Amino acid sequence: MSEFFDARLRPPVEAVPALNYLAGALLLQFQPGFFFPFLPSLAHQAALGLYGLAAWRGWQAWRIIAYHRRLSRLPRYVLPPRKIPASTTRLFLGRGFQWDQRHSQRLIEAREPIARKYLEPGPLYRLARRIEHAAEGNLLLRPLARLTAADRVFNPVRPLPEVGGDPALHGIGVEDESEVYLPIGERVGHTLVLGTTRVGKTRLAEILVTQDIRRQDVVIVFDPKGDIDLLRRMYAEAKRAGRLDHFHVFHLGYPEISERYNPVGEFGRITEVASRTTAPLPDQGNSAAFKEFAWRFTNVIAQALVGLGRKPDLKTIARYVTHIEPLLVEYFHLWLDQEGPTDWREAVQRIEADENFPKRLPHALKGRDLHANALVAYYKRENLYDPVCEGLKSTFEYDKTYFDKLTASLLPLIEKLTSGPIGKLIAPAYGDVEDTRPLLDWRKVIREGGIVYVGLDALSDAEVAGAVGNAMFADLTSIAGQLYKFGDTQGLPDLPGHRPRKVALHADEFNELIGKEFIPMVNKAGGAGFQVTAYTQTLADIEARLGDRARADQAIGNFNSLVMLRVRNETTARLLTDQLPKVRVYTKIAESRTTDNVDPSTPVDFVSQNADRLSQTEIEMLTPADLISLPKGQAFALIEGGKLYKLRLPLAGQDPLLPQGIEEIAAWVRQRNGEAV
Repeated sequence: MSEFFDARLRPPVEAVPALNYLAGALLLQFQPGFFFPFLPSLAHQAALGLYGLAAWRGWQAWRIIAYHRRLSRLPRYVLPPRKIPASTTRLFLGRGFQWDQRHSQRLIEAREPIARKYLEPGPLYRLARRIEHAAEGNLLLRPLARLTAADRVFNPVRPLPEVGGDPALHGIGVEDESEVYLPIGERVGHTLVLGTTRVGKTRLAEILVTQDIRRQDVVIVFDPKGDIDLLRRMYAEAKRAGRLDHFHVFHLGYPEISERYNPVGEFGRITEVASRTTAPLPDQGNSAAFKEFAWRFTNVIAQALVGLGRKPDLKTIARYVTHIEPLLVEYFHLWLDQEGPTDWREAVQRIEADENFPKRLPHALKGRDLHANALVAYYKRENLYDPVCEGLKSTFEYDKTYFDKLTASLLPLIEKLTSGPIGKLIAPAYGDVEDTRPLLDWRKVIREGGIVYVGLDALSDAEVAGAVGNAMFADLTSIAGQLYKFGDTQGLPDLPGHRPRKVALHADEFNELIGKEFIPMVNKAGGAGFQVTAYTQTLADIEARLGDRARADQAIGNFNSLVMLRVRNETTARLLTDQLPKVRVYTKIAESRTTDNVDPSTPVDFVSQNADRLSQTEIEMLTPADLISLPKGQAFALIEGGKLYKLRLPLAGQDPLLPQGIEEIAAWVRQRNGEAV
């Protein structure tokens, strides 16, 4: 039955003949006449043969012993950052093996009651742990507890790694372990990484980002939490790759080291300004009508600003939301100078000089700016037309009380985004010569091959973090469309031999960032060289953010590669397990029976029979319970059109280039910006 069972969950009986062969070989080598006379040359040749048999049987015994040990403890796997493989043709994911029917069979066997003695620690191990527990209140036991708790190879009772889960999931295949790679060509199909908190998502992100930086790709990392450790790792890798001059930091939690960014300053279509500004507003039920009005009003302001040759920003939009008259007057003057009658100024002055003009105004316009009223009255009297003027006019004519109700949801959001130090980041004053912080420009970043860390500090203000991250995603989606059509040299001379760079976009906790505009990003941006790797905890997080299951499924369906660490939700786990084929596993049933003989003419009283019956059952290759019980730092990867790999991630080794803290990065930023360090 060896073709069906490995038969490794048993004592290493091969050790007995191995020791016998070894003993015989030693006697033949050093005491050739112990059994009967041997010629020395013949004895030595026989000893060599027995040494070979001893090594063969010893190796078989060691395989069994090693298999038992690895079911509860895996070999330590540490990889210094400088040794992380970097290739232009493939992406390193970790060490592991391709999972197939054999591993499902071994896992079934390892979970049999008879196998418990090979998986559970022995009595000495349990005694050592009791000593360590007792030593907390006993000074005499502390020296002994330090010895038993030492994480040393020669400590027979050293503690198991605090990674939880079922180590047998990887132990059953660790002998076939090798480095696992994803072909670079698969990355434009995008990758989804799922895992609950503190199980290795950030470590996997560090490994992937490190390779992208060394590959000279454009690297953009969104980190809603604003993890300083990830920022430090990116800084170290940019320095190691000689790309520190193109390293950019945008961090809402540390405005003093952050570059500035205008989320509505760059666009392909003017309507994108209103879409990005109002995207965080609720759009369910009655809120939808208010959001549509806020979008229309913001769009009118954006069109007027662009018509005046000014770049929109959130502070300017907030100013004109509450007081539209200055913008109306400025735009009407420009348009009438260009398109209106030559005597329009005199005509408007005559309207203003009419003492009865204010009395004829509608109630909603009384008390408003007289010059603005005169301009609107002249525009209507002369039957003039301009789309932007029409929008400004209709907005101006709204009753102020009614208008304030319609914009009640927009103003608080904009005020949150433009208040305090954060306001100077995302609504930069372009004319402020004292602010030396650079302006983050996505087109320039992509053209120059930049590395960007975006920390959104969601723990301090999730609404602001979501709004800024959402606007950045929308901005990048717009740029991806332009790159797809025109390339990254739009408006520049053609450069011989120029090849567009790949853009590796990593979005940690991406459920906090995505909106409706994210779906086009993963659906179409691959053609523009964007490679999205999204990290989140559960499918429910995506569904909650997008508003319904259909949109969530639409977003998830655009990820061709899936990496799943430990999850705590069966629905999330089934995203992987439901894509796997079923496999046949085998079980052995021992049967014993006796049959009485009823024929008195024969001396046989009964007949006994013993047999092993082999049965097969079709089961899932993996179950959700397997994914829920994964140890920390381990994952399953479904890549290359359905190949399933079991992975474990390396621990990070020492890195002399890693900055000690945020202060070192801040000093580098100040030096780059020409400030006093």
